[in-house]
Amino acid sequence: MRRLKKNIYLYAMQKPSRRNRWLSYVYDLVTGRTFSHVAWWVIFFLFLLIITPDRNDFWFTITHALLLLVFYMGIVYFNLIYLIPEYLSKKKIFRYLLLLLLSLLIATPIRTFLLYLKFRKYPELQMEVLESQFEHYIFSLIIVSASTILKIVSDWLRQQREMRDLRTQTMQSELSFLRSQINPHFLFNTLNSLYALSLKKDDKAPDIVLQLSDMMRYMLYESNEEKVPIEKEIAYIKNYLELEKLRHGPNVKIEFGLGGDFSGLKIRPLLFLPFIENCFKHGVNKTLELSYVIMKLEADDSKIEFSIKNNKPTDDLKTTFDEVGGIGLQNIRRRLKLLYPGRHHLEIRETEEEFIVNLTLLHGQSIKQKS
Repeated sequence: MRRLKKNIYLYAMQKPSRRNRWLSYVYDLVTGRTFSHVAWWVIFFLFLLIITPDRNDFWFTITHALLLLVFYMGIVYFNLIYLIPEYLSKKKIFRYLLLLLLSLLIATPIRTFLLYLKFRKYPELQMEVLESQFEHYIFSLIIVSASTILKIVSDWLRQQREMRDLRTQTMQSELSFLRSQINPHFLFNTLNSLYALSLKKDDKAPDIVLQLSDMMRYMLYESNEEKVPIEKEIAYIKNYLELEKLRHGPNVKIEFGLGGDFSGLKIRPLLFLPFIENCFKHGVNKTLELSYVIMKLEADDSKIEFSIKNNKPTDDLKTTFDEVGGIGLQNIRRRLKLLYPGRHHLEIRETEEEFIVNLTLLHGQSIKQKS
């Protein structure tokens, strides 16, 4: 009895899998090329049944339609399998057209001869077949031309789908590479801060370890999602700023203002980090006097606006944005083009005293690219 219960349980567990495999098989069959060809010829066969001369003879009607079906299948697949790959696909258009017309000139008399034999009991139909060869030739030409057009369209759609899939794969690979550049950059900076406090035997070091753990958990797991709730990104930024406050103490003024309604908003992860890192790496860390980093993040129904500014380093260590851009800014420019094409505006400028960054992200509509 115990073995029987176990077998029933295993069968029940396998049923969804078998059902899914069956549905997958049916889907592959219905969407496959063979099914579409069979469906097309079944519909065409029904059409031939309709136009077959009515002789009140079911067998006559069926065999007549089958005869025509085999004939049209022959010329269509001769076109699809030989003429198009050998000539049209190789841009030998004139030769393709010439051979297509010539093959129909040869095939049409064969069709006429077969129908003439078929109508041996109906002399009036034999005469009609002989007199309407030109119309049959034109109809055959229409059928073959339609197959050529469908082949061209289907190949074009397939190429577009493959190109789209390739672009998607390329974009995902590039984004993975770009994001992989962010993580070590941040990690090295934070570990340097932790090392400096450890040398001083500062009691703040354990707090940094905990905050670093939370941030790395976000970077390694949650940020792998295509989009994350903006509240999580804000929490991540706040943790980062707390680490910098612990590291720099009263020597730096850090402000992070929030405005608007962020509920329900999602954003691509780690977009703001390179700007924040640059403020500390090329601004605060190179300033011998009191420095500041001021950020603001606002959101409404149509856009998200992020701004950040920091004072320039002291005279002895002054630099320009061109020199501080490095991997960080190149990375973020590329990511924005990939993730928000036509839906972002990035402004980076400097004054005599400050570096300033303004970034606008739109939820749906496009804006004229100026970055």
